Amino acid sequence: MIDRNKMYHLFRRGVSSAARFPAEVSIVEVGPRDGLQNEELNIPTENKIEFVDKLSQSGLQRIEVTSFVSAKWVPQLADAKEVMKKISRNPNVRYSTLTPNLKGLNDALDSNTQEIAIFGAASETFTKKNINCTIEQSLKQFDQVVQQANANKLPIRGYVSCVVGCPYEGFIKPKIVGQVVEKMLSMGCYEVSLGDTIGVGNPNTVRDLLTELKRVVSGNMDLLAIHCHDTYGMALVNIVEALESGIRVVDSSTAGLGGCPYASKGGAAVSGNVATEDVLYLLNSLGVRTGVDMNTILAASDIITSVLNRKTNSKVGLALGCKKN
Repeated sequence: MIDRNKMYHLFRRGVSSAARFPAEVSIVEVGPRDGLQNEELNIPTENKIEFVDKLSQSGLQRIEVTSFVSAKWVPQLADAKEVMKKISRNPNVRYSTLTPNLKGLNDALDSNTQEIAIFGAASETFTKKNINCTIEQSLKQFDQVVQQANANKLPIRGYVSCVVGCPYEGFIKPKIVGQVVEKMLSMGCYEVSLGDTIGVGNPNTVRDLLTELKRVVSGNMDLLAIHCHDTYGMALVNIVEALESGIRVVDSSTAGLGGCPYASKGGAAVSGNVATEDVLYLLNSLGVRTGVDMNTILAASDIITSVLNRKTNSKVGLALGCKKN
């Protein structure tokens, strides 16, 4: 008689030994910042702190907490300083913030940020409509931020939006993305996260993109991360493709928080960031180590979805919630 448990473990071992996937993947949790920034409901500061504190207990080693931007543009994150000062810090976690300008950087330094992030896009039209300048001009604006961050020995992460598609231009050529990535790395970013902002990527476009970028980074894929949106249900298959291409860092958002307002004609946010629970379940099933505890992530999801008064966007969260009930 076949022992199904043995067969399952043999299959998992076979997947790992086949070197299709990395042995270990780092999950970057972006829910507290990217997930909450567009929420219309004013989330109390203490709830944001509770959310981050629970995530800090999960085994995650990188959490993007908030953004030091003008409260006029992102009122949800007007309490960035207070959140950063009051979270209970785990020494094994690196807490990062998005800092679009020098004022934001100074606030980040005052708040003991351990890493900053800057952002750009691979679409001229998207950049023009979003911040009213060209791609080159948008990156130039970060020169002083990068210089001061380097002077303070603060790690800098880069984000590139619209890496496979743009709501205005459609398909984005990998060479254009490569130029932006190359520029960010030359500016001093230690890693660049590739964002499928409107979720239109598929395994073919992701493979073509990463083939081009592998050339740009001379084969050092540790300089890159993947940030998938699940607008059309393609995030997980795109992440699998990215893993097979050598990516070892994946961005995700607990409960699938966050959507792109540009992904629908009406401007309403739709299913956006891939859920941390779903990514974690995928990686666990592939035998890829993350060091992240699913139950603690689910507890963090319960905290924030209760505040928002809605169900999780995570399929795994919903399935495991049904089993629990």
